[in-house]
Amino acid sequence: MESSGLNRDWPAGRGIFHNKEKTFLIWVNEEDQLRIISMQQGADIGAVFSRLAIAATSIEKEAKFAHDDHLGYITSCPTNLGTALRASVHIKLPMLAKKENKEQFNKIADEYNVQIRGIHGEHTETDDGIFDISNRRRLGRSEKDLVQDMYNGVKAMIAAEKALGGGGTAPAAEPVQCGPHLVKPE
Repeated sequence: MESSGLNRDWPAGRGIFHNKEKTFLIWVNEEDQLRIISMQQGADIGAVFSRLAIAATSIEKEAKFAHDDHLGYITSCPTNLGTALRASVHIKLPMLAKKENKEQFNKIADEYNVQIRGIHGEHTETDDGIFDISNRRRLGRSEKDLVQDMYNGVKAMIAAEKALGGGGTAPAAEPVQCGPHLVKPE
């Protein structure tokens, strides 16, 4: 980030704004110029996604996001190129966290196009079996597809956790539905 000049205005040129409940946040000039975050406790993925979709649509009425027909949304962070959407769930998976089950854990992640992180951000580990599971893909897919990747991966991990004798605690929701403005144009 330093070599590209992304931090030239830090710390004065950035900030985070949130609602009272801290379920909706706007982070200005962190890694991307604008990071829109919708989150909440529990398993209502649809509510989180709807809040995000409504907010993004409202923001874009005032400030158009940089977009390329081939690449998707243009961001400072290359891994966010495309939809720029990272949908994640924090979930406790103590059995899959065990060293002897890591291969199985990683195989599920690869099969469902999700990534496994510690809950303290990119490149962090966990020592309590709680993980941040998110979609790996961003380019060439719709936002709905990416949330579905995360959902399907988490469901498979819960099933594996239960088979190994653990509980696995995460969303028990129906497949994600979204408005027509977030469906990949054909």
